[in-house]
Amino acid sequence: PTIANEICVSFLDELLGGTHDLDTSGDTLKIALIKSVDELETDSFGQATTNYSDLTSNGNEASGTGYTAGGATLSGQVVANASGRAYLDFTDVAWTITGSLTAGGALIYNSSQGNKAIAVIDFGGDQVASNQTFTIVFPTADQNNAIIRLG
Repeated sequence: PTIANEICVSFLDELLGGTHDLDTSGDTLKIALIKSVDELETDSFGQATTNYSDLTSNGNEASGTGYTAGGATLSGQVVANASGRAYLDFTDVAWTITGSLTAGGALIYNSSQGNKAIAVIDFGGDQVASNQTFTIVFPTADQNNAIIRLG
């Protein structure tokens, strides 16, 4: 099992087909946490991931008090382009965890369009929150650093 930093191939096809509206007045985008790689039985997440159900079908979504299944709604979308590259970024997201939560990555998906997968994020190792805030800090919103870049 693996978690890889990848734009989902199905998202690229759907984007060209007009399925996704990613700006602030468009579709509702969410981010869900993926269990530790050690806890994934046989499933891998990356460019072949097509839907949030890929995460839930075998119980691979992280869990903990303060985290709700389905994750959090993303906000503050920045859709822009510079130097021939389009990019998308979001406001940081946080969960207040009471008890413990371990996650190895996350899935960004479009809940307005049947929970279609957009991108998988690998945290580069397990991230653990124990009676604290679990925060995903998105990189700088520009053509070289934003969490999603095309071009």
